[in-house]
Amino acid sequence: MKKTLSFIICSLAISAWLFGQKENNQNTHTYKIFKTTDVIVIDGEINEEVWQTTAIVGNFWYSFPIDDKEVEQEFQTEVMVTYDEKNIYIAAICHGNGPFVIPSLKRDNRQFWSGDVFSVVLDAVNERTNAAGFGTNPAGVQHETLIGANTGTRGGRGGSGGFNVAWDNKWVTNSKQYTDRWITEMAIPFKTLKYGDKTTWGVNFVRGVSKNNTWHTWAPVPVQLTGVDLGYTGALVWDQTPPKVKENISVIPYVLGSTFKDFEEQEDVDNDFQVGGDAKIAIGSNLNLDLTVNPDFSQVDVDEQVTNLSTVNIRFPERRLFFLENSDVFSEFGIPPMRPFFSRKIGLDEDGNAIPILFGARLSGNMNKDLRIGLMNLQTKSSEDALAQNYIATAFNQRLFGRTVAKGYFHNRQAYSNGEFSTTDYNRAVGGEVDYRSMDGSLRANLGYGASLTDGVDDENKLFHAILSYNNRNIAFYANWMTVGNNYIPDMGLMTWQSHYDAVTETDHRIGYHHGFSRFSYTIYPENPSINSHRFGIRNVFDLTTTGSDFFKFVVTGTYDLSFANSSSIEVEIERQYAELFYPFDFTDDTPLPVDEYRWSFIGVTYRSDRRKAIFFRAGFEIGGFYNGDRRQVSLSLNYRQQPWGNFGVRFVQNELEFPDPHGSESLTLIGPKIEINMSRNLFWTTFLQYNTQQDNFNINSRVQWQFQPLSNLFIVYTDNYAIEVWGPKNRGLVVKMNYWLNL
Repeated sequence: MKKTLSFIICSLAISAWLFGQKENNQNTHTYKIFKTTDVIVIDGEINEEVWQTTAIVGNFWYSFPIDDKEVEQEFQTEVMVTYDEKNIYIAAICHGNGPFVIPSLKRDNRQFWSGDVFSVVLDAVNERTNAAGFGTNPAGVQHETLIGANTGTRGGRGGSGGFNVAWDNKWVTNSKQYTDRWITEMAIPFKTLKYGDKTTWGVNFVRGVSKNNTWHTWAPVPVQLTGVDLGYTGALVWDQTPPKVKENISVIPYVLGSTFKDFEEQEDVDNDFQVGGDAKIAIGSNLNLDLTVNPDFSQVDVDEQVTNLSTVNIRFPERRLFFLENSDVFSEFGIPPMRPFFSRKIGLDEDGNAIPILFGARLSGNMNKDLRIGLMNLQTKSSEDALAQNYIATAFNQRLFGRTVAKGYFHNRQAYSNGEFSTTDYNRAVGGEVDYRSMDGSLRANLGYGASLTDGVDDENKLFHAILSYNNRNIAFYANWMTVGNNYIPDMGLMTWQSHYDAVTETDHRIGYHHGFSRFSYTIYPENPSINSHRFGIRNVFDLTTTGSDFFKFVVTGTYDLSFANSSSIEVEIERQYAELFYPFDFTDDTPLPVDEYRWSFIGVTYRSDRRKAIFFRAGFEIGGFYNGDRRQVSLSLNYRQQPWGNFGVRFVQNELEFPDPHGSESLTLIGPKIEINMSRNLFWTTFLQYNTQQDNFNINSRVQWQFQPLSNLFIVYTDNYAIEVWGPKNRGLVVKMNYWLNL
């Protein structure tokens, strides 16, 4: 089977390489950038002389909901670019009548892209594999992200994501609003970017217009792809080699004081004081050395809780600064969500409790135009319950041709005690992939193989996967396959469905499995101006054990999505599911469901209102079977935006589970109000209230954030947790943290 699949994928890849290439935007969309000696003030007014003489690019094209015509003059965008010894400067005139939608004044806020925006994509090595994106809006709010090759299709599911929105770096922007346009200026320091000696960079300019819910790009991008797709950048041609950054060191120390009281364990108040920090050191223009000492594990942030009706754990994102830059070099292996490397596993135990990391070093970036590398080493602290651990992760991405890369990794976790490394307490993982992608992004084929090494284990320790995807304007197809051996153990990775919980013995069992996923959709773009698209789709998921040929999960889902021009939408799902429990599992407090085979169906409908309005909401319901019982779900999220200073919202999810005797019933309620007050672009107050009966927890998290300098913050965070069933306090804490970003 593996040989057949490999032959098919290779044949498709070769055919696409030979015959499937399309015209390169860099041949038709070129902007020549020239150096300036003028002093440019970033105030959004573009009144400096250089802006009067710098060439203007315009003639933006629609990229959504159509992609076959230029934008009307009423909504056109004019962009100018120049540079000096320290910065790249970008000015944009965004035509169109207000009022403009500004969801929040908070940097990197989640609603940023639902308003009026302008952004630039800079592929400094011009290899279409990774880039940096910088966005702003009419209020001058900043949003930056790292962009990878796997940004997926617009509205697609099952892709890799390809965006690292947690990445932060220093740059400056300001905007001015007028009745018929808004103007923005950006200054992006060369210190923020990683580049070599190339005099041609990949670039694109992307604009979102809330008034008619459209997206525009300078270099045309097909409607099925996101506007930042790296296969469609234009060319930024320099008049000379970009200036070399002589010194590029950032030091980000922090101090943290906290007080914590555990009422459940009836312990004394725990007062703590921590000092630590990170450093970022540029090695030339292409490599970055990250250092960390006693990193803080997001004590000032909170994960939004969800109701989990699966038999596996929920994956939450990485937020620690040390792991973010060039994170795709380490993490983009395997298939989502099964990854040989998942950085959040480092510094956390199985219960999600933090394990102190003493120090770490990480080197990542481009060795040359074709080779990206990543080298990482971290050391954790020993405790009464666990030995100290040393973690090593290495990875490389070697471009072969076009957008095709060969990738490899090696991970090592090894216990450290009494000044020596253990010869028996270790775990290692090694693997490689070839990832083919056609230049136009329509075809992708990926093959990967890996193994884990643990003391005393030398069989059933392999990993294999394959990915095949194809998309055009109407058709989107994606499929993956993964085989995980019974003894494939990645201590630094995450393999969903490998661990099965036994509710009777309260133990986890590891089982090897084959996993398959496929998705096919057909999208129609009608001429009706009130409707953007109709999308019909079908998804399939199946899992079977490696020790037998029996399925333990098989899911078929039919979908229909109706997208309106006013940004509202309707989604319908009909699903048929088969699942086998290998061990008893409990969704209620009564007798666990027995080991057996289960079949059920359900239907769900979701409506999303016009998100441009001050009040917008999402409402949905699902009804049908659930294992040998029934499930009814009602969900509602309601948001009110008092532009631009306030956002008020609440999430409500109610699940009613009913099983035949003696398995009982369960009512699971999740209520999550959120209040965000923006006093300015630098001062915010955010409060989460999370009532979750599944976790028997009511959580209060209230945070004040003052950004007194760019990326330098003072946080004051109050948290309070209460048990719901027998109402009473669980624990309570107060954290004060300050970090300072210093560029040397």
